Amino acid sequence: MEKMQFKAESRRLLDLMINSIYTHKEIFLRELISNASDAEDKLAYRALTDDSLQVDRNDLKIVLRADKEAGTLTVSDNGIGMDDKALDDNLGTICRSGSLDFKNALDGENPDIDVIGQFGVGFYSAFMVADEVTVLSRPAGSEVAWRWQSNGEDGYTITQDKKESVGTDVIIHLKPDTEDEKYSEFLDQYRLQELVKKYSDYIHYPIRMEMKRSRQKPRPEDAPEDYKPEWEDYTEWETLNSMVPIWHRKSEDVTEEEYASFYQDKFGDYTAPLRTLRVAAEGTVSYEALLFIPARTPYDYYTREYEKGLQLYSNGVLIMDKCGDLLPEYLRFVKGVVDTPDVSLNISREMLQHTRELKVIARSLDKKIRAELSKMLSEDREKYESFWKAFGPQIKYGVMADYGADKDKLQDLLLFPSSIEEKGTTLKEYRSRMGESQEFIYYAGGESLQRAAALPQTQRVREAGYEVLYLTEDVDEFCLQALVSYDGKTIKSVTAEDALPVSEESKQKAKEDTEANRPVLDFVKKSLGDKVKEVRLSQILGENAACLTADGPISLEMEKTLKRQNPEMLEYMKAERVLELNAEAPAFIALRAAVDSDPDKAADYAELLYDQALLIADLPLEDPARFSRLVANLMV
Repeated sequence: MEKMQFKAESRRLLDLMINSIYTHKEIFLRELISNASDAEDKLAYRALTDDSLQVDRNDLKIVLRADKEAGTLTVSDNGIGMDDKALDDNLGTICRSGSLDFKNALDGENPDIDVIGQFGVGFYSAFMVADEVTVLSRPAGSEVAWRWQSNGEDGYTITQDKKESVGTDVIIHLKPDTEDEKYSEFLDQYRLQELVKKYSDYIHYPIRMEMKRSRQKPRPEDAPEDYKPEWEDYTEWETLNSMVPIWHRKSEDVTEEEYASFYQDKFGDYTAPLRTLRVAAEGTVSYEALLFIPARTPYDYYTREYEKGLQLYSNGVLIMDKCGDLLPEYLRFVKGVVDTPDVSLNISREMLQHTRELKVIARSLDKKIRAELSKMLSEDREKYESFWKAFGPQIKYGVMADYGADKDKLQDLLLFPSSIEEKGTTLKEYRSRMGESQEFIYYAGGESLQRAAALPQTQRVREAGYEVLYLTEDVDEFCLQALVSYDGKTIKSVTAEDALPVSEESKQKAKEDTEANRPVLDFVKKSLGDKVKEVRLSQILGENAACLTADGPISLEMEKTLKRQNPEMLEYMKAERVLELNAEAPAFIALRAAVDSDPDKAADYAELLYDQALLIADLPLEDPARFSRLVANLMV
């Protein structure tokens, strides 16, 4: 028996494919099943023009057989089959694909024929788990079968053989188990069932396997009272794949319950999705997608372990379990599948090449998902509020990301509680309620709605008749600062010195009051030192004696957020604190009198007013014990 050598640098190339191209060893089953499906397609197509071939498509199938005693797994098809020359050409020349040749020969004649294997390397993935591979094949229209055999190391043999039926059996003898690798798992019926479901569920021929089952024997009529049930083993043939993807069925033929069941089974969620979206596109890039917006946040969603992405199929074969390039980061919560014949795959079909087609699909899905969210917002507000509770922060992060590059896409999806709508209002709704004289869109930050509303600056803006957005999440103020404005109106904090318009007369009076009280302001600044950048008379206080504001881009609320996330950042990104004092307040009048008569007491007053402002701003006191002593001394 003559042993033939693989052609074209075969030893090195085979080593590369076995050890480098494929990431997961389990991929070999997907590749062998895909090849079997191609063989079925070729026979079905050949039968259209060859009357001698009597083929009933309903009889075409793929069969798996696991023999634990022999240590072999067999993948069989009743497709086109191969003679000795085809075996030599297709299996003796690595990277020579008979499927690709067949597809090229069709030249667009039959678009319904989908040929998956185009690289000619998938077959050799079997050597990742096998120490010997045998291919027994009988071509259609012939009575002669041929056997191809190789251990993947020193060439292969081709000999004439016998086979009862047309088609091909690929018999792989699994390697022995090691401490690191358990090759015998690929003989377990439930493991094989799992892999078929994962990678080949939508191959359009039935994939069948004889499954071992147990059942309880019928109770004998004369069984005694203490009869113990007996069990018996039996086998039955079972189809492992569903064949027709749910996204290929007509929309009107699929119920919401079926969509929910598919989503829960596929993505491991115990709740039904909040929204289901189907997309179909044809043209230069064709694809189908079935997308889901979850109803709840996954437990690991805001962790590094969470991995975004959609399942990517090519002609019904799973290529990637999580293709992150199909979703922008701000839509990372979306689950679903995309099926397309048009993306360019790498040689292992485990990864994508970054192509124009992939970007086209991603842009299209982005628009479709955002449109669906807008539709939910306008047509089902309660459901959108539920979505926002789960994933609102993600949209806000999207507004901030890449220096606000996507803010225009996302700004109308934002929802914030306000002094008028505690359940949440959009910026568009806020804008529609603005009077002609209102210059700004106002916001106030706080740990809660109650604290944001209680700020003296908030009360002042509300009393002027203006609505205030309440920002209670860490990301909120960063998000609005990224927006800058909305529909021609600047977004402004209620703590800003120019938050409310001031007449020229008021400005002149404020200037005069400041000059008149300059000694007091300078004294307080000197007493507090570096704790504050500046001390000034306030234009925004009502009844309160003091409050803290911030100069520069970092607000007090942003400082709190940065401290929670990374305290070390405060060394570089700390709010420049400004203590504002109310010249009309009795406490200020007492302070002014003490500056001249009792500087030590005045210094205590200055410290108390600063601590009071810290408390109002919900900031920690630097020395609570000293604050307590100062208050007690005042009481005496």
